[in-house]
Amino acid sequence: MTLAPLLSASPLIQVHATLGFVALALGAAQFALPKGVPLHRAMGWTWALAMIGVAGVSLFIHTIRTWGPWSPIHLLSLFTLMMVPLAVLAARQGRVASHRRAMTWLFLLALVVTGLFTLWPGRIMHAVIFGP
Repeated sequence: MTLAPLLSASPLIQVHATLGFVALALGAAQFALPKGVPLHRAMGWTWALAMIGVAGVSLFIHTIRTWGPWSPIHLLSLFTLMMVPLAVLAARQGRVASHRRAMTWLFLLALVVTGLFTLWPGRIMHAVIFGP
């Protein structure tokens, strides 16, 4: 394992990856820790901001081009930018089941599934984990 491919990537990709790692760690912790307590709320706000950052920065990364500069992953970014505020709003309105469902799907789709795709040969994170 080497960070060299990530450290030589563009600053946008570095920020995107860093925020992704932060969101992944915070999201995993959120599943394990008690819900509804001040720590859950603080970590949740940090997670939400990290997710908005990950999705927002991704709109400026165009390494995979399917439709002009865009790729299917950009659709997930737009979905994330819409759903994170809606999921936070659900919690603030006391709609806990909706909040839990939205946050779980966001974690799985926007972090876990897309994170696995970053391990595809030829991608930067593949080189980080498995070498060039």
